[in-house]
Amino acid sequence: MATEREITAAVELCLPGGRLNRDAVGWSRRPLHGTRLPRSLRQGWGRTKRWEYWGVVTPTHVVTLTVAHLDYAAQHQVWVLDRRTDEEIDTTAVVPFGAGCLLPDSSGTGPSRAHARGLDVAIDEGDRRTRLRARTSRVEVDVVVEVPDGHESLGVVVPWSDTRYQYTLKDVARPASGHVVVDGTRHDVPAGGAWAVLDHGRGRWPYSMRWNWGAGSGFVDGRTVGVQVGGAWTDGTGSTENALLLDGRLHKNSDELVWEYDRTDWLAPWRVHDADRARVDLTFTPFHERAARTNLLVVASETHQCFGTWTGWMADDSGARVPVDGAVGWAEEARNRW
Repeated sequence: MATEREITAAVELCLPGGRLNRDAVGWSRRPLHGTRLPRSLRQGWGRTKRWEYWGVVTPTHVVTLTVAHLDYAAQHQVWVLDRRTDEEIDTTAVVPFGAGCLLPDSSGTGPSRAHARGLDVAIDEGDRRTRLRARTSRVEVDVVVEVPDGHESLGVVVPWSDTRYQYTLKDVARPASGHVVVDGTRHDVPAGGAWAVLDHGRGRWPYSMRWNWGAGSGFVDGRTVGVQVGGAWTDGTGSTENALLLDGRLHKNSDELVWEYDRTDWLAPWRVHDADRARVDLTFTPFHERAARTNLLVVASETHQCFGTWTGWMADDSGARVPVDGAVGWAEEARNRW
């Protein structure tokens, strides 16, 4: 079984000149990494990527909010799926050089803002809660995401080199409540029946990269279960972003996982497991695919994010198999030249 170093004290992601601080490589149970990234042409202009992504799954809707600064531009999105009708409402804004974008240097240290034509997003950290607000011509979002007592999150540093590295914070199974308004009709986000997941990212990326990411949240056999799995982008680095969250406690998995899915049929079941199925054996069954493509020659991306339900099991730290049947979330493949 592979292992990684657990970070237990505050540490800076990079050195004063912008190179990776090797003492920061590892994983943590709460945000401990300072991620201020000094701007430097020597580090490669266009390589610094910073974002906050929130996904909220309710009984009736899926809502995702993105505030992202990619160095040469900001890219923001408010995306809503009506689970009953399968209708998508997608509002995306690309802002050259990132005007109107505010992101804190490190997790939880300040608000995030996106202001662009046709779109406004506000993310505010409070006392053991995060408030998500957004507005477009058709959608209004006001959701509060709680931090339960004892709740842990997964922070990981992925080191491609001393000049290319990423800090990712994946926070799954956060209870959510509030409301979403679509075309003037209010839809409540019920306490106890909705979940939110955070992807907070800060780093300096290679030009071309592919990744897989899967997340799920729910009550299973009376326990709170969170699924967090990834792949491709971490392969060969010695770091992974795989973990089981069980009643708020994080159980880290350091194995590189195998992702099996059909790129000609994204709605077919996906399978995610370790090489010998000793600690992870998951099936993901989608109910909706969100496809997004851009091709601006030098800059291009293709993302297939499927929303659905997880079944199977993940092992906890003792080796016991914990069922995740019914956890709702997503699995995705993304390919970027950025």
